[in-house]
Amino acid sequence: MNIDELVARINELARKQKSDGLNEEELAERAKLREIYLGNIRSNFRAQLNNIEIVDK
Repeated sequence: MNIDELVARINELARKQKSDGLNEEELAERAKLREIYLGNIRSNFRAQLNNIEIVDK
């Protein structure tokens, strides 16, 4: 699942939560998808930090 599909599914579950509520299976799926999303953000941020090169004058 790519990041766009992941965000789309998270948003779909959020809309359903607001309108009808979520069952236990959907709550578990939402938690899992959020962890995947946050893990992706963390790894991308670490990669950016690792690529920073400090140059002293």
